[in-house]
Amino acid sequence: MLKLKISIISFFAFICLSSCLHIKEQNTQPNIIVFLVDDMGLMDTSVPFVIDSVGNPIKYPLNDFYRTPNMEQLAEQGIRFANFYAHSVCSPSRVSIMTGQNSARHRVTNWIYSESNNYTEFGPRNWNWMGLTKESVTLPRLLQQAGYKTIHVGKAHFGPFNSEGENPLNIGFDTNIAGSSIGHPGSYYGQDGYGLLKGQKERAVPGLEKYHGTETFLTEALTHEAKDAILSAKEEGKPFLLYMAHYAVHAPFQNDIRFYEHYKDSDMPEKEKSFATLIEGIDKSLGDIVSYLKENELGENTVILFLGDNGSDAPLPIVDGYSSSAPLRGKKGNHWEGGMRVPFIASWVTPNENNTWQKQLPIAQNTIQEQLGTITDIFPTICKLTGVTYPTDYKTDGYSLQDQLTGLYNDKREEKFLNHFPHGEHRTSYFTSLVKANWKVIYHYQIDGQPKYELYNLKDDPFEENDIASINPDQLKIMMEAMADELKSKNTLYPEKDGAPLELIVP
Repeated sequence: MLKLKISIISFFAFICLSSCLHIKEQNTQPNIIVFLVDDMGLMDTSVPFVIDSVGNPIKYPLNDFYRTPNMEQLAEQGIRFANFYAHSVCSPSRVSIMTGQNSARHRVTNWIYSESNNYTEFGPRNWNWMGLTKESVTLPRLLQQAGYKTIHVGKAHFGPFNSEGENPLNIGFDTNIAGSSIGHPGSYYGQDGYGLLKGQKERAVPGLEKYHGTETFLTEALTHEAKDAILSAKEEGKPFLLYMAHYAVHAPFQNDIRFYEHYKDSDMPEKEKSFATLIEGIDKSLGDIVSYLKENELGENTVILFLGDNGSDAPLPIVDGYSSSAPLRGKKGNHWEGGMRVPFIASWVTPNENNTWQKQLPIAQNTIQEQLGTITDIFPTICKLTGVTYPTDYKTDGYSLQDQLTGLYNDKREEKFLNHFPHGEHRTSYFTSLVKANWKVIYHYQIDGQPKYELYNLKDDPFEENDIASINPDQLKIMMEAMADELKSKNTLYPEKDGAPLELIVP
């Protein structure tokens, strides 16, 4: 009889424990990884993102040159976007990820020079050079308030020296590893102290002293630190946001010697070989983090959003505007597609259609999404997945990608992307571009004389070979009026000359 009572008690204890464990599983929020690669353009990978007229991916020579097997695996088990837009330089895109706003609205319209205000000769003097602040509505702050462990690893570049945005802890991150004002590393080499011991000392990467004097490449050091931070969050029992923002593949183009054997015999320029090793190092980091998550039984509950922050800056020659983004025209800093089309892949680390959170955000596998997506979509997508809300009067410019990640078309979104660069001293200076459905217009401000216009039908001319502004004035006018409306709605700052703003001249 006593044994029977003990058995009954044990049975109910087991049921109670199982029920509690089930409740705990149901209440555990999904983990989020934003895996951001600096200056990685659409063609800097073996994964083909460019598609033909019926939606099939096409491999080009640059796809065959790079080795990114972990990106290939991520694309096979997830969805990639053929038309994903970011701003054409880094700080605007990074602030857009944090805020969900277009750069024309948040006014970080140029890359942030750490030491002084780089508004440039005709740029708006009161653009948002100071970047993000303690008062900014940001994705990490919202998730932090919702109980997430928010982890920043790598490049920040949210504000200049001695600003609030210089330190990621001020914008909602619990942990900051190696993030500061700097936009590129003083060196990728541990032997150089990542710039502190040798290299560009004013751009030394902070906080990685334990690797100084070793042969640990910067990409590898950041990967080690990211894994430690993931384990810490797991031990605390918290869901995490990992903003994995590598310094690679930004210049200086230094060899990641682990991979040089793969490229040494190619006909590419030596700097391009070094760039390829940086790309492969990033890919290894992705694979290492994915493996670590699986080993720690976090794969089913973790989603990865992999992307670049602007077009490619690979050190290849430019011929008639075509270079490291070919067949797309242009590269980082340009007004053409190669300056702002970036790779974007979304996937659950371990796909399982029966997982609670994967049911709430199902992600199609081995699928290409042709509908446009943008850098401003990251914020609302993560907020939607996690149930996090932001102030009702806060204006965002992105859309949740929830439907698009399943492979469906979101007929409620406006298919447009505004890229506003009212500054000089880059590959293209003082311009605004607007993509709207199949059309793209580019406005070059009237710094010297009259404005200039470019107009392309991206459906018929995806590589921007034929400017039809002069032969299609009606469509040009339609697109310029749409651009004017976009800029006005965002209370945009324009280039300035003789103390006055150079606003649009609509033909």
